[in-house]
Amino acid sequence: MKKTTRGITSLVALGAAAALALTGCSSDAGGGDAKTITLGYLPSWTDGLSTAYLLENQLEQLGYEVKMEELTEAAVLYTGLASGDIDIYPSAWSEKTHASYMKKYGDDIEDLGAYYDNAVLTLAVPEYVDIDSIEDLRGNADRFDGKIIGIEPSAGLTEQTETSVMPEYGLDSEYELVTSSTATMLATLKDKIDNQEDVVVTLWRPFWANDAFPVKDLKDPKEAMGAPEALHFLATKGFSEKYPDAAELIASIELDDAEYGALEDLVVNEYGEGKEPEAITAWLAKFPDAFSTELTK
Repeated sequence: MKKTTRGITSLVALGAAAALALTGCSSDAGGGDAKTITLGYLPSWTDGLSTAYLLENQLEQLGYEVKMEELTEAAVLYTGLASGDIDIYPSAWSEKTHASYMKKYGDDIEDLGAYYDNAVLTLAVPEYVDIDSIEDLRGNADRFDGKIIGIEPSAGLTEQTETSVMPEYGLDSEYELVTSSTATMLATLKDKIDNQEDVVVTLWRPFWANDAFPVKDLKDPKEAMGAPEALHFLATKGFSEKYPDAAELIASIELDDAEYGALEDLVVNEYGEGKEPEAITAWLAKFPDAFSTELTK
């Protein structure tokens, strides 16, 4: 196998809701057809969206049927992965951001390897805002309506912001972390920028929005957001024994900044929803040596 040179989101109660969310995939996933692999991802988290379609393309070339399972909460995804209802989570922030999920479910999860090693969590503001550090948000809450605009409640980024960043910088008495969804956060960011208004949002890198919007990361002198981490392919326990060729392929994928940036840009921006397979074809044509599927089938 050829490898490229390495260049480079609080737990919620699930109960019956989790079971219902996974009903559609449980009969055909991990414990079903030996040639069927189920990928679970959150479409609004476009690192996982992009890599899910990349894996779909490559696994189909190995002769697998691939089922794409769209979910809306990280907690449900990790539960499905641990139970075997989901075979692969194609872009997990498992080292730090999702550490609480790994602590709970890690014994039933297999790490297939990291594909990108410089992912970071951030707080960001539009470039026109004359604040450059998280510590400077203190005392300026009125400029931001006392709100930090966040993403999904169960995201690791939400937990890190709420339990580490805000108390560390003394923001918890001045600001409310508003959670909903990544799409809502981006819509709010766009509206504020269009009207040249102040706003602070939770973001991360790599993420296409950092290039699509005129934003800047706020400095984090206390390192409350944590150090950079790698993005991993996670599988349900026993995956590599059941699907050794697929596991070998997935372990071979290591993307640098240029390769990852082009992948996400093609999937999210240039081709868009409904044309993800075409985006992957275009990406593979642009980076033909990124990795190989010349494996024993």
